[in-house]
Amino acid sequence: MLCAFAFRFRISVMRVMIRRLFVLTFVVLSSANAADRTSLPFVSPMFGDNMVLQRGKPNTLWGWSRPGDAVRVEIAGHAAQTETRSDGRWQLQIQPPEPGGPYTVKIDGAQHVVLRNVLVGDVWLCGGQSNMQLGLSRARNGADEIKAADQPEIRLYSVAQNVAYSPAAVPQGAWKICSPETVADFSAVAYFFARRLREDVPVPVGLIADSLGGSPAESWMSPESLRGFKDFDAALAEIERLKTQDGPEHGSFLMHWLDRYDVGLKDETWAAPDIEESLWKNVRIPGGFEELGVADVPSVCWFRKEITLPDPLPPGRATLFLGSIDKMDTAYVNGQWVWASSWVENPRVYHVREGVLKPGQNLVALRVFKMTPQGGFLSKPDWLRFELGDGTTIPLAGEWKGRVSVDARPPHPLPLDVENYPTMPTVLHQGMIAPVAPLALTGAIWYQGEANFTRAYQYRTLLPALIGDWRRLFGQGDFPFYIVSLPAFMKRSDEPGDDAWAELREAQALTARQVRNTGLAVTVDTGDADDIHPKDKKVVGERLALCALAQHYGKTIPCQGPTFRSVERLTGALKLHFDHADGGLVVKGDKLGEFSVAGKDRRWHWADARIEGDAIVVSSAMAPDPEAARYAWQANPAATLFNGAGLPAVPFRTDDWPVSTETRKP
Repeated sequence: MLCAFAFRFRISVMRVMIRRLFVLTFVVLSSANAADRTSLPFVSPMFGDNMVLQRGKPNTLWGWSRPGDAVRVEIAGHAAQTETRSDGRWQLQIQPPEPGGPYTVKIDGAQHVVLRNVLVGDVWLCGGQSNMQLGLSRARNGADEIKAADQPEIRLYSVAQNVAYSPAAVPQGAWKICSPETVADFSAVAYFFARRLREDVPVPVGLIADSLGGSPAESWMSPESLRGFKDFDAALAEIERLKTQDGPEHGSFLMHWLDRYDVGLKDETWAAPDIEESLWKNVRIPGGFEELGVADVPSVCWFRKEITLPDPLPPGRATLFLGSIDKMDTAYVNGQWVWASSWVENPRVYHVREGVLKPGQNLVALRVFKMTPQGGFLSKPDWLRFELGDGTTIPLAGEWKGRVSVDARPPHPLPLDVENYPTMPTVLHQGMIAPVAPLALTGAIWYQGEANFTRAYQYRTLLPALIGDWRRLFGQGDFPFYIVSLPAFMKRSDEPGDDAWAELREAQALTARQVRNTGLAVTVDTGDADDIHPKDKKVVGERLALCALAQHYGKTIPCQGPTFRSVERLTGALKLHFDHADGGLVVKGDKLGEFSVAGKDRRWHWADARIEGDAIVVSSAMAPDPEAARYAWQANPAATLFNGAGLPAVPFRTDDWPVSTETRKP
């Protein structure tokens, strides 16, 4: 059984790897509602050439005009009209024609708009974090898949990344025809989902990719849905306070905290090349904090160093290497922002944009927020260097100038959260989900959970609340919602015990069992121990499609692997009964594993297991009177149990014993 230290270590390491969720997508996000406040379009950007209208139900279309203006929409002999409301929004419903197309949509009012090459079929909302966002070019065999992606009846819409503290009105994006030229950066999971659907249901498919790397589930939920969770009260109150302030909507509590307290970015930015340095001290990097008197306390410090570059500058991209930094750093060159990161263990490798450098003297400035005595620069001196396009290296370790900007020792307040990318509750719902509604949909697919795994017990209620929140927003009943169960990740544990990643999978499975019209795509037999972004996205998309085909489209096909139903006590053993044993229980690999059992002492031991019909008997000499059993209960298990249809068993436990309190923190 994992000792407490080992368990905490696994949690810590997994937190490190979670940071990779945002590396693909880190951007500096400006205010979400700037466009909304200035110019609202006659027709929402959700509607355009090449789009897909949802078949079989009224479609809501909307836009903005002068109050009282008449608006008329027509498609293939179907017409509807309305009058613009006093708030400037017009909205109407129109019945679509038969599936297929192409059709032309005419919208008349203060303007005349024609939408061409419109299809009628099924529209799916594709949400989550970076594994949903990951593009086809990064998937396994991506280049070959892109070449074969001539799928003109699949249409693609990517909702642009947007943070908002109040509901945004206007999404940014455009519909595209799926082709080798358009699909490379589109969600691989969503693409494979649609392609598999069309094998059995040959109607057009519209995919709306609405995801952002590193985002926790609560970022995709409305304020109303989170008020029942007391865990988020402080965050929601702070967002309300921030709404009254002028300034950017970062989506990050840390960035707002820096805006408020960092004097290095006040009247005179400390990144500027020609500021007065009489108040700055000589320091040595790595290090620097001790000389500034803040070695053992939270602080924000700035560091500056001049370097001399050759004339002419060599061609090619210059790169700034800073090693690992705890907790968050921002890098500037010649007064211009280069990059920033709060992923502690990730060595900083920052590329400098063309035009920033010049021959002769150049200034490198760093802002570092250190939270612990062990924080700051973590790498050896030779990690710190500036590398020019021709490979010339300029060492950066040694003498710098330093100055304290924020001495954050108590009672100075610290930020509610210490990530520098959008993780605040509600901000992605407001900026990226609200402006899409109430578009007519078939349903949603969801690949998320990595950012919530240390709060897996909370996720048992958080994910159902998110589903209900989206369904209320779109106002189309309990539409299908299919969930990706997290794949294998991290180094495999040699001993059975508690595991937060497994508990997150359990929360996903509980949601799929308890919430109406949901399904679970199990992927525990896939993944990568060393990469939280596994490349095999085809199997993920196709298993989501099996859920939709069986549960929504009524196809008589298996969509679920063996699912634990009940446990029977035997003498010295437990007999586990399963549903969805289509074609019988099947072992993949040398032997049936990975089962464990525990007695009254709640100490877990690996178990011997054998198949008996549609059941499995488990036992262990180390637990002669077993009370409970678990299967595949770790982040990266040996998942060997399948059904005859080739679908993996859902990881499960028969006990409801509490696990480490660390997995339950709000």
